[in-house]
This record gives sequence, structure tokens and C-alpha cells, in this order.
Amino acid sequence: MASSPDHIALLMQTERNRAAQAAAALRPDGSSWTDGELGGLCHPSPPDVRAWPPVLEAAWLKLTFVHWPFRPADVQRLLPRGLLVDEFDDMAWVSLTPLLMAGVRPAGVSVAPRSTTFPETNLRTYVRRPDGRDGVWLLSLEVASAVMLTARYAVGAPYHLGDLSVSEHGGALVYAGARRGGEPSYHLVIRPGERIQPSDRDIWLTSRWRGYTRRFGILFETPVEHEPWPLSTGVIEQFSETLANSVGLPAPAGEPVVPFSEGVRNVRLGASRPLLRQPAHGTAAGGDPPRPGTGRAQEPPG
Repeated sequence: MASSPDHIALLMQTERNRAAQAAAALRPDGSSWTDGELGGLCHPSPPDVRAWPPVLEAAWLKLTFVHWPFRPADVQRLLPRGLLVDEFDDMAWVSLTPLLMAGVRPAGVSVAPRSTTFPETNLRTYVRRPDGRDGVWLLSLEVASAVMLTARYAVGAPYHLGDLSVSEHGGALVYAGARRGGEPSYHLVIRPGERIQPSDRDIWLTSRWRGYTRRFGILFETPVEHEPWPLSTGVIEQFSETLANSVGLPAPAGEPVVPFSEGVRNVRLGASRPLLRQPAHGTAAGGDPPRPGTGRAQEPPG
């Protein structure tokens, strides 16, 4: 079957991204990744979004991505003014991502890992600004550490304190969590499989290097940087959750896609910066009518 012009453009852009990112990708010790290793990894952020100077460092370990497709209009209505839903294959995507945060510390400060290791689970969707700059909009952040709640008050990160756990049993990963003082909860049992070559969709979903939050009506942008994601297959054995419904999402439009990653160890977050000049034609959650996305993955800015 012949490829559409949009699909051809996406493939060409993906190959350009891979080439540029492979050139910039380095191991934690500063040496280069081999071609074989790069072939099975999602690549790191391009040079224009380096989180420099970093303000926070951590490792994100034992992470599972549960990606669902949604109708774009169902997601757009949850976004604030200044953000548009991003799409792949004419669908918006929402991801539940439980993980283990390890060694969380201010940049350049050495802290004993045991005191700064805790579970976290985020519910996120994929967005772009009207100028094409893409990133992640955080719908919910469940966390087992009260220290992280400071980001809620500083930049509006939607942190909620909960009782969370990550454990391994018989080769399967078990994630569980329940918000304190509220109903939202989740329980996921996944069995990781073989390492995979990331597809275009995998790269589109996981290679996101900006997080957006909102406080006092102002959007904040936080850059993030880390080494390539190693991805493997994942098979769900048990799964239940009420987080998606708690933020106003309807039932998804398809079955989830579930890659697993052992994680990345050199995560750096830069300083959050306010985006004080908001585009006049953005959309507002609960206010202006939804504005669907363009129906194709956006070419990132140069």
C-alpha cells in the first residue's frame, strides 16, 4: 500500500532525528554508544534542549509505559490555554508510567540513595505549543515522598501524596498505589520480555524533553535530559486503575501499548521557566471550545 505524504514526512523526520541524536548521544562515562546499542534505544534529547545548568538529578528505574489512544477532542478539553494536543496516527495518547525514583538530589550534591529512593507514578499526555515546541502535560503525579510536593506549590506540578510500592515477584513487576485522602488508585502486574527496536511510535511517545505545568494561570516549562531509553516488550498480567477517570478522561479508543524499561540513571532536570507570553489562540480547559490537533506528528523545532 502506498504511503501517505504525511507518513513519508514523518519517517524522514524520524531518520533525521535519529542521526542528530545518535551523534549527540554519549554514555555516562563520556564514551560513544556503538551502532548496535543505538539501534535498540530511544535516543536522548537534541542539543537545543539540554537541561543546563541542571537543578535536580535522579535515576528513573523499573519503568513501565502504559500508552492508550484517545480521541483528540477528549484530551484537548483537559489542556490549559497555550497547549495543543499532539497526535500520532490521528490519535491523542495518554500514558500511565509507574517507576522507581532513585538518588533524587540537588544537582552536584551526593546523597545516600536509600534516603532518596521512592515510587512515583505519572499520568501524562503529549502536547505542543502553537510554535511546534513539543513536550508532556502532566495530568497527575502520584508520589510516595512528601518532599516532592514542593514542586506542586512552586510550579503547579500535580503531585499527590500516596502509598505506593514497586516490587518483583517471579520475574514480574508489581506496581501498586493509592492516593491518601482520595479514591484514585492503581494495581499493575507486568512481565518484561525481550529488548526491542523502538518503532516510530515508541520514539514519538518516549523522546519528550520538556514537561509543562501551570500555576496561577501561568505555564511553566521544565527541560529534562538523560541517556537513551532501553525498551523491552511488556505483557500485562493484572491491571486496574482509576487515575484516568479521576482527571476526566473517558474510556480509551483502543488497547494499551506496553513497553518496559529497566530505566535511565543520569537524569537531569533544568530550572522551570514561566512562559509569560501566551498565544492568543490557545485553548482553555473548561472554557474555550476544543481545538483538535493537526492529525500528524509535528516536526520539532530546529
